[in-house]
Amino acid sequence: MDDIYMLPDSTILHRIGNRLKTIRLKQNITQQSLADSAGVSLSSLKKIEKGEIRSFDSLLRVLRILGKLDVLQPLIEEEQMSPSEYYELVHATEAKHRRKRAAKQVNAMNKEESKW
Repeated sequence: MDDIYMLPDSTILHRIGNRLKTIRLKQNITQQSLADSAGVSLSSLKKIEKGEIRSFDSLLRVLRILGKLDVLQPLIEEEQMSPSEYYELVHATEAKHRRKRAAKQVNAMNKEESKW
């Protein structure tokens, strides 16, 4: 298997298109039927299968109909933080806000002093 990070975008898109075509054929679905079910035009589906994927929305629709939407599951799952990571995140944010408030108070005092 090739390192996906080393492949040009066009090669990745072409491979995705070929894979979708193979899945469609294995499921014995015509291009017209898949296009109709996915709510995309036949010409859009043909382009997708050629690797000319221009619309993420159309790709999602095709993946859903082919039952392959789960390939995107890792992208939509929220990462679970450990308690210590959560603690650090919360306290780092609070410390940042405290520093901003303190800086604003110092600026306000300096402005008041300069009026006299």
